[in-house]
Amino acid sequence: QVRLVESGGGLVQPGGSLRLSCAASGFIFSGYFMNWYRQAPGKERELVATITSAGSTNYADSVKGRFTISKDNAKNTMYLQMNSLKPEDTAVYYCNATSPIGFRFWGQGTQVTVSS
Repeated sequence: QVRLVESGGGLVQPGGSLRLSCAASGFIFSGYFMNWYRQAPGKERELVATITSAGSTNYADSVKGRFTISKDNAKNTMYLQMNSLKPEDTAVYYCNATSPIGFRFWGQGTQVTVSS
């Protein structure tokens, strides 16, 4: 059974940092593209960052230079280090796993709120 469990969300002041984690199980983690998405109230879900099976990374323009995606294949865990957070980063953040042939799995999401 595939499971993706996010953690690390919370309330943080503008300019602060958070580190999200996504613990994966039930599939070959190292062979999947792993992604972080987010969805703000009233907006569509958007792709934030991707890390490929080979470890290459890609970011949305809105988070470049502030967010860092990484993974630990030995722990079947993906991370999103978020620095210099802005109120517009407020959203539910979702972990996604996408297989080479297009199977997609989602976590339940973790709330990130950036507010003073």
